[in-house]
Amino acid sequence: MAKHPAVFIDRDGTLIDDVGYIKQSSEVSFYPFTFEALSVLQEHFLLFIITNQSGIGKGITTTEEVSEVNKFILKILKQQEIVIYDTFCCPHKTEDKCDCKKPKTYFIDKAQQLYNIDLSRSFIIGDHPSDVQCGLNARITPVYVLTGHGQMHRDELNNGVVICSNLLEASKHIILEITRHE
Repeated sequence: MAKHPAVFIDRDGTLIDDVGYIKQSSEVSFYPFTFEALSVLQEHFLLFIITNQSGIGKGITTTEEVSEVNKFILKILKQQEIVIYDTFCCPHKTEDKCDCKKPKTYFIDKAQQLYNIDLSRSFIIGDHPSDVQCGLNARITPVYVLTGHGQMHRDELNNGVVICSNLLEASKHIILEITRHE
């Protein structure tokens, strides 16, 4: 059975505007370029969302609230004919030292098993150094975006990490990379 390349995408600050701990769908604001970026990517990759939602562990949001927000995001994406194969959500605080919070690779490993992912041809896109480190830890290519918290944490990155202004630019970069290698 053929293995599939994938793109793992952070939620807040990458797909949607990072407005803090989101409790309801009315707080979700998609970036104007999100749909185009995902449409371009899904022609070549399986798409996944991986999100750290520490607000649950901190008692700021509930599992149900985060789940409803994720369902709303998926519904809007589906209306745009964008398929997200799975959404992975870590509810823990950093202090919990869980196995699933990025930069740990738990959800990428799980996706690899469930969806037969070819990690050597896969990418992760996010606005936090933990997204980049997660990609490096999983041996997939990280792409850092300057939306969300990206600008604030830019200086924390190692040299050599690809930095793009936003998800659309990251998508274009990834497509250019894969077409170079075909």
